Amino acid sequence: MTTIRNMMAVSVAAMLGLAGSVSAQSFPDKPITMIVPFAAGTSTDTVSRLIAERMSEDLGQTVVVENRAGAGGSVGTQDVVSSDADGYTIAMGTVGTLAINKSIFPELPYDPESDVTPIAFVGYTPTLLVVSAESSFQTLNDLVEAARSEDGVTFASTGNGTSTHLAGELLKTLSDTNMIHVPFGSGAVGLAAVMSGEVDFMFNHPVSAKQNVDAGKLRALGVSGAAGSEVAPEVPPINDSYEGFDLIAWWLMHGPADMPADVTEKLNMAVTNALASDAVSEHFVKSGISKGEIPFAELEGFISSEVNKWGDIANAANAQAN
Repeated sequence: MTTIRNMMAVSVAAMLGLAGSVSAQSFPDKPITMIVPFAAGTSTDTVSRLIAERMSEDLGQTVVVENRAGAGGSVGTQDVVSSDADGYTIAMGTVGTLAINKSIFPELPYDPESDVTPIAFVGYTPTLLVVSAESSFQTLNDLVEAARSEDGVTFASTGNGTSTHLAGELLKTLSDTNMIHVPFGSGAVGLAAVMSGEVDFMFNHPVSAKQNVDAGKLRALGVSGAAGSEVAPEVPPINDSYEGFDLIAWWLMHGPADMPADVTEKLNMAVTNALASDAVSEHFVKSGISKGEIPFAELEGFISSEVNKWGDIANAANAQAN
């Protein structure tokens, strides 16, 4: 009897394995939903739609983009992590949704380290530290010296707990100076405040910042990424002056936890092929985005390291979401 039971168990296991294999071979056999946890027209939305279009061609099924914004991207991300782990619901994650939010939302409904399956690293971009072209600050050292005064200096951001806010907080900590945070609703409004002299500086996306630098409205004093910026190679990394200052914004495709490995591999290959396409490559160059350079096997470790890095900054600044 024991032998018969063992044979039956082996048969069931074999059938389950075969079923999984057949499922993976047929995937996808219906449209895939890619959730963008931010509003239409944002940089994350634009990148997602470009990649979704190329993935559709590669997979033979439509990848439908849905915008589900709210709570710094947490709403849409939660929809993904609570979906079936079959590969038909995926998301474009960001440094915010998969790293920063864990520290700035006390009751975040998901854990980016355990509730997601990383699919592929998409790309990254540093930010530029800019001041008004009319400012007396010619170098980063000029800015930091002014921040040592009793009045200090002010810096704009796109909101409490955002990457632009935390970048300013890290510079404040590493330089041990008085830098006062002034949150704004958007990068455009923040930059306008810098150009008018209402606030002293801001970290901003390199393309929009560089356009204003070239137009003679802003001056760039540093790059947030230790490797510098392809858009502004002449601007020195802040890390050259303050070791350990290495912050980038990034995008990473993911699904819910426990997705089948072979389904994840198919999606990874589709993203990889999309990134190699001319349309995506051209957009990345124009947008100052560098393509992903993190191997698939290292993605989980990357997320954890980013959670810790940004968490340390947020906790030191006691930063919370609006």
